[in-house]
Amino acid sequence: MDSFEPVIGLEVHAQLLTESKLFCACSTRFGDPPNTHVCPVCLGLPGALPVLNARAVDAAVRAALALNGTVRARSVFARKNYFYPDLPKGYQISQYEAPLAAGGWLEVEAGGRRVGIVRVHLEEDAGKSLHHGFPDSDRRTYLDFNRSGVPLVEIVTEPALASAAEAAGFFSRLRAVLVEIGVTDGNMEEGSLRCDANVSVRRAGTRALGVKTEVKNLNSFRYLQRALEFEIARQVARLAAGQPVVAETRQWDQAGGRTVPMRTKEAVHDYRYFPEPDLPALAIDAAAVAAARASLPELPDARRTRLACDYGLGAYDADGLSRAGRATAAYFEETVRAGAPPKAAANWVLGEVRRALHELGTDDLETVAGPVPPAGLAALIALVEAGRVSGPVAKEVFARMRATGHAAADIVEAEGLARVDDEAALAAVVRDVMAAHPKVVAECRRGRTKAFGFLVGQAMKATAGRADPVRLTRRLREALEDERA
Repeated sequence: MDSFEPVIGLEVHAQLLTESKLFCACSTRFGDPPNTHVCPVCLGLPGALPVLNARAVDAAVRAALALNGTVRARSVFARKNYFYPDLPKGYQISQYEAPLAAGGWLEVEAGGRRVGIVRVHLEEDAGKSLHHGFPDSDRRTYLDFNRSGVPLVEIVTEPALASAAEAAGFFSRLRAVLVEIGVTDGNMEEGSLRCDANVSVRRAGTRALGVKTEVKNLNSFRYLQRALEFEIARQVARLAAGQPVVAETRQWDQAGGRTVPMRTKEAVHDYRYFPEPDLPALAIDAAAVAAARASLPELPDARRTRLACDYGLGAYDADGLSRAGRATAAYFEETVRAGAPPKAAANWVLGEVRRALHELGTDDLETVAGPVPPAGLAALIALVEAGRVSGPVAKEVFARMRATGHAAADIVEAEGLARVDDEAALAAVVRDVMAAHPKVVAECRRGRTKAFGFLVGQAMKATAGRADPVRLTRRLREALEDERA
């Protein structure tokens, strides 16, 4: 059977961080009661004229520059005509023939190949159809127009992603860039960031693209990967069976673990684009572009290179810290400046610090850095490096530091958590464990390695993880040998 390969392109929609909508003064605040942030403009009432939000333009320009794109001196808004119940005007104000920016690229992985950006443009969001949660939801659809007119930047990639995992990784990296430069909050659960995935498959070694389908409104990296994995397998199965792939728009059914058809795929001419008559061309001069470029912070790719060079970090640690955001990278650097070895500091920041944030359900590093400032983490790492506390105990100390704000050394002393180094104490622990498990001791003497591992575990448990595992293991082996002799 011939082998097939996928070709994937993404259309990413990011809600811009502005207080008002793209063409009116209505609030963009999330979670308020339905239809409380609406006006004649975002409802598309006759005679209402749009007025462009300058802050949204500034944010979109920053996004384009961060993605190495070229901002046009003159871009044009267009009407994209289609009918959805949640699109009150019957058209969406977007950009097409003359978008805000063209070109650009982003690395698909740390130090890896670049995926090209076709275009970056501004557009307004549609409203939201509500299909669940009402007594008559089986018969009616309710409409919330609070999102109607919310400013979006759309980023369209070239069809250059070669796998579902690669597409998900690229989406994650793109989010890191957009959040880093402050143009979006990247909150995927609230719909601030989502993407449509275009995918086709072709016989390996050929250049012509196959018939593509579009999977709409994917708002998590995991959903994107799973949807693409299913869709690639579905298309390959059809082609292998001699059946055609139909150009259509599909949606991801998370519960069923599959994509399902929504409608046949529209062609560009179906949208009947034409210039928006109520908006002049958008002119952006070179000075404004230069100022926007100068205002960009250090981006994740540049930060990754610098961290690897300045601190001797490997690719995994440097990439993880760079993608975790500016605050996390700064916390790491301050921890190193406070005396922690770079590798150990990276392990703790990417391990326990990030795990604590995940448990708290937040990206706000201050929730951890408040009770455990960089100097406090460096002091805890110093205790581990000096052998005063074991790794497992150090994690317990870190949790207590978060809860109390107390210093690591004070917690270790007050709670008696220092490592058990006394040889007589280790010997007593070994004697007690062997006496409590005579059958396991007999198995050890018959060469059962799992039995020995059990004894080591029991001995560590008896010391509450405070013993040096190497010394304790050696002492246990010596005791078994002595009794055998």
